[in-house]
Amino acid sequence: MKKWSIVPILVLGMVSLAAAAEPKKNAVQPALLVIDVQNAYLPYMDAQEREQAMAAINGYISLFRLYKLPVIRIYHTDPQGGAPPGSEPFEFAKSVLIQDGDAKVVKNYGNAFKKTDLDRLLRERGINTLFLCGLSATACVLATYHGAVDLDYDTFLLKGALLSGHAELTRAVQDICQTVDYGPLKLILELCKP
Repeated sequence: MKKWSIVPILVLGMVSLAAAAEPKKNAVQPALLVIDVQNAYLPYMDAQEREQAMAAINGYISLFRLYKLPVIRIYHTDPQGGAPPGSEPFEFAKSVLIQDGDAKVVKNYGNAFKKTDLDRLLRERGINTLFLCGLSATACVLATYHGAVDLDYDTFLLKGALLSGHAELTRAVQDICQTVDYGPLKLILELCKP
């Protein structure tokens, strides 16, 4: 797949022209999905990439807040033995800049769209473009990425804001999916301002 970071100005120009032609119909309506950054799973992530990725996740959350765009927190649980909702292992790490007012989706499958209200929640808000960060890059993030693509969302992984058990696997996922860096994302969000 093409790397988003090598053609941001061209794509941004096209987005801007499309939005100017039909502002309601073609406008990019983005949301950030922060996936499974939970106490139960963080210890299993690659220690070398953890600090940098956590800082990047918070940077992207702050960027979406700056533009008053939705941040949606996704939690994973397994009814057969996972961390139960409300328990400390189930919760996001305290260092993650989520807020109680952020929409919350609890899933039992890797794909956050499977048997949840995520698609309905996004459609009700007019969201058509998704940016994903969190863990695991090789499991739930990747499954949600493909679930979003299957539902016709424009979908991107956020470079540097993904974690998995092995850093080289995180890089491999970023290589096979559409990714975007902080700088080009900031330009996109600037163009999306009302």
